[in-house]
Amino acid sequence: MTVRKCGVAGSFYPNSPEEIKEIFEEALQKESDNIKTELKNKNIIGGVSPHAGYVYCVREAVHLFEILREKGEKYDTVVLVNPNHTGYGEAVSIDSNKAWETPFGSIELDSEFGDELSFPVEPMAQRFEHSGEVMLPYLYYFIKKGFKILPICMMRQDLKTAKNIAEKIKNASEKLNRKILILISSDFTHFHSSEEGAKLDSYAIESLLKMDSGEFQDRILEKDISICGMGPIMVLLEYSKMILKNPKLEILKRGHSGEVYPSDEVVDYVSILVYEE
Repeated sequence: MTVRKCGVAGSFYPNSPEEIKEIFEEALQKESDNIKTELKNKNIIGGVSPHAGYVYCVREAVHLFEILREKGEKYDTVVLVNPNHTGYGEAVSIDSNKAWETPFGSIELDSEFGDELSFPVEPMAQRFEHSGEVMLPYLYYFIKKGFKILPICMMRQDLKTAKNIAEKIKNASEKLNRKILILISSDFTHFHSSEEGAKLDSYAIESLLKMDSGEFQDRILEKDISICGMGPIMVLLEYSKMILKNPKLEILKRGHSGEVYPSDEVVDYVSILVYEE
């Protein structure tokens, strides 16, 4: 069985389970009073988590994952949609490995689900890509065991492609009778001042709160906003609108790297939940 080895353990996150647990628990302790755990009672479809090094963004990420842990849902498949930062691989692809390694242990891919999507199956898009990999320790630690993953890497990020992916996910999950969670990997504005980054993100987030993917894309292109997972985020929006009568998007936590290491240029992080109102 081919296994994708950890590529950024020891840099983006620790390579020992004990150190990862310590980071998660420390963040939970600091953020616990502000985590909207009451949302665990909603019909949760998915969410967005930042994919930077844990030291920078774990305080945002744990808001999403703690809600998922408290909900305690058992998923057949976590569909992980991440952007392509490297330029390797196809425009949209499914990873060809049979499992992904994490410091906690390996997680098997749902190859049957992937086959139903009819996207190219290849290893290069994810081989040197960090944005999918960094989600796995969170999943392993916070989600009930027994799930498989389906990593989808998006190099082509536009609304037409996002709608196509969302529709294929919907059709495949219904055909195979899978209980799925959609997990989107994305950071928000890159390398502006904290004030300018917050302003740009707020402009884009206005469209997300309206569940309007087209306006979200237009605003990002208009202001050249560097939200690296624009396409994956639109996949989640479009999928939720396909399967829910009244989808709702909740901003759980916003922050930036300058809160950890002060800088004139920061990267912004936003944790998001999507559910049935």
